[in-house]
Amino acid sequence: MRLKPHRIKSPGTNHHLYMSRYRPPRPPSSPYITRTGYDRLQAELAHLWKVKRPEVTRKVAEAAAQGDRSENAEYIYGKRQLREIDGRIQFLSKRLDALQVVDQLPPKRDQVFFGAWVTLEDEQGQTHRYRIVGADEFDSAPEYISIDAPLARALIGKALDDEVTLAEQREERPRVLKQDQGESVMSYVITAIDYEEKKSH
Repeated sequence: MRLKPHRIKSPGTNHHLYMSRYRPPRPPSSPYITRTGYDRLQAELAHLWKVKRPEVTRKVAEAAAQGDRSENAEYIYGKRQLREIDGRIQFLSKRLDALQVVDQLPPKRDQVFFGAWVTLEDEQGQTHRYRIVGADEFDSAPEYISIDAPLARALIGKALDDEVTLAEQREERPRVLKQDQGESVMSYVITAIDYEEKKSH
């Protein structure tokens, strides 16, 4: 999830205050998530509910006590923050209930499934390493790709030494070529498949 900044002029100054707009991932998205990703969302929800929202509520109340709310930038800014925080809390509460934590290793570890680290070698001998994770957590590391991404869908079920044909890499991550597109393609070979061992408590 990318946070798009929103700005509002700070009262009494020429400076702008920046706030993040919470935006859930575009539906539909797969319900799968790693244990680490799930715990991160739970921690975010707890922080918003127990820390951030009370803090902003207090600031809104203080701004409201200053007088005319229609021209009170701090009050307007705080109310907007509250709406967005409440929207994120509502989304996280529903999303966490719907998510399915995948923390068991697959029986066949020489094949690509959810949670796998996959190393690809291109025609120039360069390697690219990705981990297939949930749609709600792929932005937490540059090597992560969503289970819903075309590359991940192309890799699922593949085994060591299998070849995958992808569109020429013009962006940060390669995307799967559609057969009806007249674009140059590159072949990648799966050279390694790894899974993170479940930590014992």
